[in-house]
Amino acid sequence: MRTPSSLRSVLLAAGVLALSAAATLAGETIQLFDGKSLAGWKPSKNSPEGTYKVEDGILQIRGGQGHIYYVGADGKAEFKNFDFKAKVKTYPKANSGIYFHTAYQDAGWPAAGFECQVNASHGDRKRTGGLYAVRDVMDTPAAPDNVWFEYHVRVEGKHIQIWIDGKQTVDFTQPEDWVPPKGMPGRKVGSGTFALQAHDPGCKVDYKDIVVERLP
Repeated sequence: MRTPSSLRSVLLAAGVLALSAAATLAGETIQLFDGKSLAGWKPSKNSPEGTYKVEDGILQIRGGQGHIYYVGADGKAEFKNFDFKAKVKTYPKANSGIYFHTAYQDAGWPAAGFECQVNASHGDRKRTGGLYAVRDVMDTPAAPDNVWFEYHVRVEGKHIQIWIDGKQTVDFTQPEDWVPPKGMPGRKVGSGTFALQAHDPGCKVDYKDIVVERLP
């Protein structure tokens, strides 16, 4: 059946608007952390009180076990292709992580997405700079405790890259026949938001200058 010319015009206009919106989003840079508050962030309900706080422009994680998710002003933050950067400082025995393509949960380890490991001296041998359980950095961290370093994560399609202070630690492309690690069925490329982890009561980690750029 032939589509009426008026309907074709409407559909064409809608397609142009959709492409225009996508083009507008691509290249958008978002400051995820304003340095003053936890606006746009939502802690999991199991996180003990005081686990996340802001002091002197720093998002501090102190103890507890939980996660804090970036949900945005409307509670619906979502990213697919992006370039993410943050300044991070770990302290002795700390264990944290930066999740992407994940979704808010009241409790438990995030079921969706990937974790970029943050750990220089915790008992877990998987160290800073690794894509947890996928492309691990074992034993020797890409950055030591007690110093600020830049954590850089870039995702384009199924290609995931990580750099620590400009040195690449992960270059992984999810294969078509990808089988996620055992017990982690949601560890696959998709879309979602970011989360920061408080692994255990001994966790002491600082984050600042958390920025993401949307990519086409």
